[in-house]
Order: sequence, then structure tokens, then C-alpha cells
Amino acid sequence: MTAAAGEVPDTGASFRAEIYEQPDALIRLIEAPATAAACDALAEGGRRTVRLVGHGSSDAAASYGVYAFGLLPGWTAMRDSISLTVYYDAQIALVESVVIGLSQSGRTPDVVEYATRARSRGAATIAVTNDPGSSLAEACDVTLPLAAGPERSVAASKTYLNTVAAMLLLAGSAAGRREETAEVIRTTAEVLRTALPALEEAASRLATAFAYVGRMYVIGRGIEFATAREIALKLTETCRVAAEPLTATDLVHGPIAAVDALVPVWTIASPDESLHAVKDAAARARDAGAVLIASGSAASDIDGAAYRLPVPPAPTPLAAPLLSVVAGQLFAAALARMKGLDPDQPERLSKVTLAP
Repeated sequence: MTAAAGEVPDTGASFRAEIYEQPDALIRLIEAPATAAACDALAEGGRRTVRLVGHGSSDAAASYGVYAFGLLPGWTAMRDSISLTVYYDAQIALVESVVIGLSQSGRTPDVVEYATRARSRGAATIAVTNDPGSSLAEACDVTLPLAAGPERSVAASKTYLNTVAAMLLLAGSAAGRREETAEVIRTTAEVLRTALPALEEAASRLATAFAYVGRMYVIGRGIEFATAREIALKLTETCRVAAEPLTATDLVHGPIAAVDALVPVWTIASPDESLHAVKDAAARARDAGAVLIASGSAASDIDGAAYRLPVPPAPTPLAAPLLSVVAGQLFAAALARMKGLDPDQPERLSKVTLAP
């Protein structure tokens, strides 16, 4: 039900509260004994190929995991095809692989089935889930509990952030840098805690300019493509915005033809090696008439942006997605509220994530 004209409904209380719980959730993750055990199991396993499987927000976090494992220990990591194994029963050699099943609920059927088959074929298996008593945890050798606590809003926030942090911790441990990586996450959590009120205020102001929006592109590159995917998902499920995530390069391979003044382009700019590609994509979108939104800690580097939603710098480039995604979460919460929509209970969606 939408609000009457001029009336802003009081909706999304759980989503907002859970966004604000994220700093504490990150601290719980790095301090949990089960986290250290899962990191040790991965680091000591002797396998150097990682296969990541998940859906939705978990799959967005897997996009980040590909970069975390590639940049820290130098391992090959991929978002693997679930269908090849579960539906087509392809006899892929898995004995040299570590399979990491990502599911906030731990009950996603085909992720559980993939992990079960992979384990039977000799893969080492790790469950990353918010429910350590779930069927995914039972199917895997080791479980890394997300320790996010109960998440009542259908729109995921702290389970996503902790899944990204779990990927960073696992990759840091594989590189022999677990304590250093944990300290990076701890510092990032405190940066986020301090930034949240001002970031929410800025996101709320920005949302007033986009109540009309029905479509949007969200652009990221490298480690921030995961952020683009997650922000697009949040806008789609909570605000009914047909938001499509694209890499900076993908934009010019077809989608740029659909860009005009009615299709805003959200860019995620972080100060790393991919920034030049994001700046180029933003320039092309601006030249096509798009309204540009620049977010991320390098938002000021995006020329011609009509709106900016910067976040504080992260202690290391790989930690940047833990901050940049929160700008999108808060924007989605504010925009949904303006539209009279409830991100806690979006139409045709239901929550499956549980916690003990």
C-alpha cells in the first residue's frame, strides 16, 4: 500500500536498524572462534582453486571473493556454475578444489546439493551461512557462521556485509595474514559506525531527487562490481526500480544505447587500479545525457556528477566494498520509504535467513 500524497509512511524499521547493526556484526564475525577454525582449515588444506556458489546477495559477495582470493593469496577463484553439477551432473574434477557454499539461510536447495555432490567427489567444502545448524552446514566439512544475528528484513544488509567480510578473512588467512586482515575489518567497522548518521542523512536528501526513477544502471569494476550487483538488487527488491548492474566496460557494449535523461547511472568509485575504467564509463554516460550519481570514497573523481554520495576511505582497497555498499543500502531504504514501499516486506518476496 502506498502512502497518501505528501505523507511518508513509517516503514522499513528493521532494514534501517539492521544497517546500523552492521559494525557490531562485523566485530562478532572476526571474534567468533568458529571463524578462526574455518580460516585455519582453508589455509592448511593445500588446495589452491576455490569454487564459490550462491544466489542473490550471496552470489554478489562471491563476485568479491574472486578478487579477494586472487589479490591476497594469488589463488584461482571462480563463481562456479551450479547448474552444470546439480542439473546436468557434469563430471567436473573437483578433488583439487575448495568449494565454498554461500547461503545466508543455509537452506538454498541447489547450493546444498552442489556442496553435497562436491564433497562426495573429493572437494573440501566450507559453508558460509548465518545458521550453523542449517542443511548447508551439515553438508560441508567446515562451517564459517556469519554471526550476523537475526535478520528480519527481507532486504539483506548485515548478512551481505558479513559474507563479504568472510571472503576477505578467508583470503587473508590463505595468504598467511589472518590477524592483519581481521584488524582491517575491525578498523573498517569503526569507520562505518562513525559515518552512518551523516551517510544516512545524505542518502535521504539524495532520494528526494529520484522518486520518479523506474530504471537505473549501477556501474562498478573490479572489487566494486560486487557492490554494483548488491546495490542494484537492493533497488530492485525494495524500490521497484529495474536496476541493472554492469561493469564499466559492459556499459559501452550495448547498454549505453538505452541511456538518456530518464535512466540515471550510479557509479561506484574507489581509489584502486580500476578507477580509470569507472571514470571513462561515467563520461560516456554523461555524454549520452544520463544523470550521474557518484558514490564510493573516490566519488569526487567522477567528473560531471549531478549528485554525490561519498563514503569514508577504507584502511585498504580490499575493504572498500564494506563501506561503499552501505551508501546504496541507505539510499534504497530512503527511496523505498518515499515511495510508500516497505523494504522489510517487499511484494512477492519472503525471508528465509535464520539465526540461532
